[in-house]
Amino acid sequence: MAFLEAVRLALQTLRAQKLKSGFSLIGVFIGVAFFIGAWSITNGINVYMTEKFAGTIIGVNTFHLRRRPNFTPNVSDSMWRAWARRPRITFGDAEAVAAGLTVPVLSAWQSSDNVTIEANGKQVRDADVTGATERYFEIKNLPIAQGRAFSAQEARSGVPVVVIGSEVADKLFAGRDPIGKSVRIGGKPYRVIGVVEPQGKLFGFSLDRFAVAPALSPVQDLVNPPGVVDALIVKAGSVAQMRDAMAEAEGIMRSRRHLRPRQDNNFVLETSEGVLEFWGGIQRILFVFGPALVSISLVVGGIVIMNIMLMAVAERTREIGLRKSLGARRRDIMRQFLAESVTLAGLGGALGVVTGVLLTFALKAVSPLPTTLSGVSIVLGLMLGGLTGIVAGVYPASRAARLDPIVALRQE
Repeated sequence: MAFLEAVRLALQTLRAQKLKSGFSLIGVFIGVAFFIGAWSITNGINVYMTEKFAGTIIGVNTFHLRRRPNFTPNVSDSMWRAWARRPRITFGDAEAVAAGLTVPVLSAWQSSDNVTIEANGKQVRDADVTGATERYFEIKNLPIAQGRAFSAQEARSGVPVVVIGSEVADKLFAGRDPIGKSVRIGGKPYRVIGVVEPQGKLFGFSLDRFAVAPALSPVQDLVNPPGVVDALIVKAGSVAQMRDAMAEAEGIMRSRRHLRPRQDNNFVLETSEGVLEFWGGIQRILFVFGPALVSISLVVGGIVIMNIMLMAVAERTREIGLRKSLGARRRDIMRQFLAESVTLAGLGGALGVVTGVLLTFALKAVSPLPTTLSGVSIVLGLMLGGLTGIVAGVYPASRAARLDPIVALRQE
């Protein structure tokens, strides 16, 4: 019997026993749908973390000189206390490191806090207000859509000017041109000189709810104690140059703080590798438990299909005996039942793929989870469904093929 003919007969059998067939493919359906959805979420988050999150938090070929790491998951209380005892990064530290680097880099100071911004009787609460030097926009890749960034002279003089994010501009000025207008940050007036291009969202949080003013302007009283910065940001042209600059910065800081060779650093040089390393740990856990959950569902589905096929063999014993008496060979009988099993599991897998794809698009539309659909996951999902059908159908098909035709014909 040709394989396509076996599939045709299998589909006829499935149509005749809709309820039984529906129950038998649920396990494969759930397993494949979960596989597609989990793959899409993991793949999407992986792309998001490497291209967007790490780049936004730290930056490409960039390191931060800080008192402690900015990204700090799963930190013990004793570590927090140790970090709290460290001396702060000062203006003098930032100036000494920036001046002492021989590698060609861009550098800027930065301090931030959540502050309310007001204008025209409107407010933007908990905006990310940053005091920075003039290279900040270039390092953070913040192109100006309207107006301009503040100059080096304005940064050194502490002129009360400000560059705002697009969300702040929209909420405070409602479509009107904000350039030249005044806003109040911490109760003090600042003149708007620029608006940054929309940056979108990061895990559902707006990246356009911010304002950046010169580090030496009155904003320094809001974001940090006098003479203190959150971080010196240094951006190099390549990973190798960044490593060289980090080594030089470490040497300068250890010298300034008179640390002996065996003493640990009382500062940190943070790169995006720390963020990606944290995500890598989560990803390894997902790669262990994700397939395990899919496997459990597919095993359950396979057991159900096997039981259904064994019932089918018992119900169609006389049919098998009749076919054998008319010349059907063992391989024909085996092929027919195996085709039914594979068709059943394949149908469940196909429905699972469709559901997984729809789930991926739904998550992307209604949640902040980044999802990326992969053709590889679809192919693997269909293959998993077919493979489950083969494994589950081998024993029932073999049992049907071994039936004695005379005994089978006597079966009531």
